[in-house]
This record gives sequence, structure tokens and C-alpha cells, in this order.
Amino acid sequence: MISRKELFFRHLAQTSPSPPALEIAGAEGTYIIDASGKKYLDLISGISVSSLGHGNVEIRKAIHQQIDNHLHIMVYGEYVISPQVELVSQLAACLPDSLQNIFLTNSGTEATEGAMKLAKRYTGRSGFISFRNSYHGSTQGALSICGNEELKSAYRPLLPDHRILDFNNTGHLDFITENTAAVFIEPIQAEAGIIVPENGFLEKVRKKCTEKNALLVFDEIQTGMGRTGKLFAFEHDHVVPDILLLGKAFGGGMPLGAFISSSEIMRSLTKDPALGHLTTTGGHPACCAAAVASLRILKSTEIIESIPEKEKLFKSLLKNKKISSVRGRGLLLAIEFENEMVNQKVIQRCFENGLLTDWFLFAPHCLRIAPPLIISSEEIKTACSAILESINTI
Repeated sequence: MISRKELFFRHLAQTSPSPPALEIAGAEGTYIIDASGKKYLDLISGISVSSLGHGNVEIRKAIHQQIDNHLHIMVYGEYVISPQVELVSQLAACLPDSLQNIFLTNSGTEATEGAMKLAKRYTGRSGFISFRNSYHGSTQGALSICGNEELKSAYRPLLPDHRILDFNNTGHLDFITENTAAVFIEPIQAEAGIIVPENGFLEKVRKKCTEKNALLVFDEIQTGMGRTGKLFAFEHDHVVPDILLLGKAFGGGMPLGAFISSSEIMRSLTKDPALGHLTTTGGHPACCAAAVASLRILKSTEIIESIPEKEKLFKSLLKNKKISSVRGRGLLLAIEFENEMVNQKVIQRCFENGLLTDWFLFAPHCLRIAPPLIISSEEIKTACSAILESINTI
């Protein structure tokens, strides 16, 4: 009889040369359980997706109730579907007045694509600006504004009229001009190894975009929904974008994304031509029900308020001469090592000891810490002990 692992390699398209191929039997809270029954403390939460842990009871209940009502009914935006309406109204209540119109997608990458079209349609311009080592998705439009040439060079030609600037470099902002449709930026760069804005950088980008009538797009696909200690990372810097992108944790563990703007800007997709942007299953009812439950939990509990103390605990415990730095905000942290080889050895040793960790696309020398937001102080201590033990044995 052919094993699941053999079938995995035979029929499931692979995008990395040597996936760990951990066979999952279950997941609960902050733990993942493999086919042999071994438990792993999850420090990456599916790359910031399972923010409220695995198998959250309220989210599961919401999904089950919606499934009993109905699944897919009609393409997005044509019928009044209760979980969609409840989600966008609840989300809008958490956002500034200029971000009240929400287009639901299947994923964060699709949110990027929608925002690119929206910016071109509204401004009548074609130029895009993004930042070195930024990541906004893997489809061709999103890849075009990716800030890493190694990831995208094999797929050229991509979209023209794009420029990459250096994050935190105010001297580059003069490249934002009257030809710029939009500036795409992560309020905290994730795949670059968790780079936080400095010296009012986001405020200066906002000012330049306003001056040149270019749209400012904040990609909060990875930083949104409480990850950094605020519901949205832009709240730390008190800078409001023209378009906001959500994904990953937004769906409460289900596939869901969104691009959000003002009614004025979003209306440009409704005419010349009509149906300027479409999705069949974006805003799927079951996904929206999960997202409503997730948002309700974040708003009604002290989970987000607890994150700064959890950040402090991680940073206070992770001290070792082989660690170059521990940086980031909230529960989006990076442990920097001397090189990629050291990091990979630590990650492998952690895995052997029942701790799931990872690296970053554009910072392979950095270890990712992005656990479920519900991680306890005791679990943080356990994780840090495992990391330090792993460092000391390599």
C-alpha cells in the first residue's frame, strides 16, 4: 500500500526541493500533532494565519452553523449574503472613516492584485513603487512589485513601470512622482526579516504620496489582525493608507483576503467598464463566518493587549552570544544569526525537539517567531528554552 507521504511527493505539486513533509494528524491550540502522535509547539502559526490557535471552538462553531445554512450562492457582490455583510460592517467599525469600502477576496495575493487594478483605474496612471525585499504575493502582478529580484527574475517579462526603493531611506522618496499610481509598502517588512519603520518613515511616505496624488497602499496581509499588538500595524505610526490589504489571519484560519478603500476610490471599479474587478468565491460564506468569529474574539478579549508583554518576554529570554539580534514588534519577531547555515541547524534541532520554526524568504539567516497570539507565558518559556538548547548544541 502506498503511503500518504509517497502520494504527497507523487501527486502534490512541490515548490521547494526538500519540504519537511511532516504528516499532520491534528492540531489544537498552540500545538500540531503528527501521524505518530508527537506534539510540536507551533511558533509560526501557518505563517501568521492561525492567530487564535488551532481548532478555536467559537470559530469552528461559526463555520458549522454557516455550513448548515448554505455554502456558495452567487459570485461576489451580487446578492446580500449575511456573513459577508456582517463581516464588512464589523470590520469597518474598526477602521478610519476613509477605509469603509471592502472588497473580499480569496487570499492576500488576490487583494494585492485588486489593489493594483484599483490604483491604475482611479489615478489613470501605471507606475508602481515598492520596497527592497518586500513581498506582496506570487501571482504575476504581485510578483512584479516584489522587492527581490532573485524570486522573480525567472518569470520576466513582468509588469513594466515599477521602481524599488530602500525601506527607511527618505532620500529615495523623490522617486514618487506624478506618474506614480500607488506606493505599496508593508508597515513592518515581514519577509525581509522583520524590519520596523524608523524616524517617521511611514509618515514621510504618506506626505509624499499626498503631495503627488499617488495612492498609499499598506500591505497588512501578515501584520494585520493583532499580530503586532494593535489590530492593524499602521496604528503604531498613526498613518492611514488610501488602500489597506488584509489576508492570512483575517479569515480565522480559513482562506480570505480583502482590499479596502474609500467609497469614492472603490466606485471606479463599477464603471468604464462595469464589473471592473470580479471574483467567484471571494468572500465565501463559511470563510466570512470564521472571520466574523475571529474578529469578535479579538475585539472582546484582551488577547491583543497581552501581546506587548509576550514580546518583552521573548526578547528578555532570547539571549545568547550566537544571536546577533532579536527584532520586531509584538508576536512578529526575527532572531538574527551570523549566517543561514547556523539558522538552518537551529531550525532542524528545534524541529527534532518538538518546536516548529521557520526562516524568512529574503532573510534566510533569521529565524521566524510568529506563534498563535494565544501562546502562554509558560509556552514562551518552553519555546525559548528549546531555541537556546538548539543553539548550544550546534
